[in-house]
Amino acid sequence: MINFKSSCLIVPSEPTPNGLLLLSESDQAMQWTHAPLIIVYKPNNNTNIIPFSIETMKNSLSRALVHYYPLAGRLHWIEGGRLQLHCNAMGAQLTEAYSESTLDEFGDFTPNGIIQHLFPRVDYTTTSIEEQPLLLVQLTRFPCGGLCVGTAISHIVADGRAAMNFTNAWAKLARGEDLGCDEMPFHDRTMLRSREAPPVRPCFDHIAFSKPPLLIGCSDTKAEQKKETSAVLLKVTKEQVEELQKEANQNMVLARPYSRYEAVAGHIWRCACKARAGDNCQPTRVRLGADGRNRFKPPLPQGYFGNAIFEAVTSTCLYADLLSKPLSYAAGKLREGIERVTDEYITSALDFIKSQKDVAPLRKNFHVRGITHIHFLGNPNVNIGSWISLPLYGIDFGWGKPVYVGPGILNSDGKIFIMPGPADEGSLVIALCLQTQCMDSFKKFFYEDI
Repeated sequence: MINFKSSCLIVPSEPTPNGLLLLSESDQAMQWTHAPLIIVYKPNNNTNIIPFSIETMKNSLSRALVHYYPLAGRLHWIEGGRLQLHCNAMGAQLTEAYSESTLDEFGDFTPNGIIQHLFPRVDYTTTSIEEQPLLLVQLTRFPCGGLCVGTAISHIVADGRAAMNFTNAWAKLARGEDLGCDEMPFHDRTMLRSREAPPVRPCFDHIAFSKPPLLIGCSDTKAEQKKETSAVLLKVTKEQVEELQKEANQNMVLARPYSRYEAVAGHIWRCACKARAGDNCQPTRVRLGADGRNRFKPPLPQGYFGNAIFEAVTSTCLYADLLSKPLSYAAGKLREGIERVTDEYITSALDFIKSQKDVAPLRKNFHVRGITHIHFLGNPNVNIGSWISLPLYGIDFGWGKPVYVGPGILNSDGKIFIMPGPADEGSLVIALCLQTQCMDSFKKFFYEDI
C-alpha cells in the first residue's frame, strides 16, 4: 500500500528560454508516452537512516530545470501526427509518498504489477497531452528506512542517455555541488534535422520502419499480442558473460571481437527462438538501438539532450539457422545491424521520417499495454536494448550508490533490456518480457546453454 502525502509542480528557479523548441525527426518518431524508471536506495547499515530532505529534492530539481528547461514544458499535437514542444516553464510534477511495505517485500524489483506503485503514472485516457508534465517524479519512503526515486520522462523529449544525464545532474545539485561547463545539456536539435531537399527515394532500405516477420500460421496478430505476458530479471555473472563472449568469438578471426552486448543479445535471441518452439522455417529478427552521438560526422556533443538513438534491425533469419549454427552467427547478425547505422544511414533515416505525411505509424508504445501498432515486437521477434554503458549506478543524491536501477514497466512480448549489475564488476541484469507460456522454457535454456 502506497500513501501519497503531497504533489506539486516544480518550476525552474530562474527564468528560462520561452517559446517553441524545434523537435528533430528522430524525436517525432519516438513514443509519446513516458518511460518509467525506478532508482532504489537502502540506508547505511550503521545508521539505518537516509538523510532525506523533501525541500532539498524540490530545490535541486528546480535548479536542474533551469538547465534542462524542455522538461518543464508541454507538448502539443500538430498535423501529421507530429508534436511541438512548448518551453513554457509550466513545471515538472513531484509527488511525495510513503509505503506501508518494506523494500524487501518488493523482491528483486521485477517490473511487474507491484513495482508500478513506485513511479508516477499518467492517465493517457483522461489527460490530454497538452496537460501532461513531461517529467514526473515520485519519492517513496519505506518503514525500513529505504527510499525509491521513481521517474517518468516523455520519450519524445529525451532518450535514455539524455534522461540519465539529467538525473545525474539533478543528483549532483541535490548533493550541494554545482554543475561544470562540461555537464551542461546541448539543446540545439537542428543538428538532427533532415536535409532541406531530401532525395525522392531514400538512399537506404529502412526496414526498421517496416513490418517485422509474422508468426507462421497466425492469422490474428492482435490476438497474439493480447496473450498474457510475464516479466523477469535474470542475473548474469561476470564469468557467465565472459563464457558467452568466448563462445561467440570461438574460431573467429575478427578485427574487433564480439562485445558483451553482441554475445549476450545473440544468446537471448537464440533462447527466445527455442522457448517459442516455432517452425524451423520461421523468420525472425531483432530490433535494437544504436546511439548516433558518435556516429555523426562530426559527432554530436555528448551532452546532446534529445533523441539520438536510432533503431536498427538485423537481417531476417530463420529459426533453423539460429539454432543449428554457433553463437557467432547470431552475434554477427547483430553486429551487421549495428554497423549499418552510419552517418549516411542516419541522414537518410531523418529524410525518410520527414517524408511521411503521418508519422504516427512509425511509433511504438510499449509503455502502455493494449495499444496496437504496426511494429508489433513480439513472437517471433525480439527488441533488445542496451543500457550497459549508461551510468545507472552513479546516481547519488547524497545517499550513496543505489542498490537497483531499472525499468518500471515491461509488458510487451519480446521487449528486453541488458543492464549493468549493481556491483559494477562486469555482471549484467537482463530485464525481459515474454509470453507467460514461454517463460519457464526460456529461463531453462538461458542458463543451461551458457
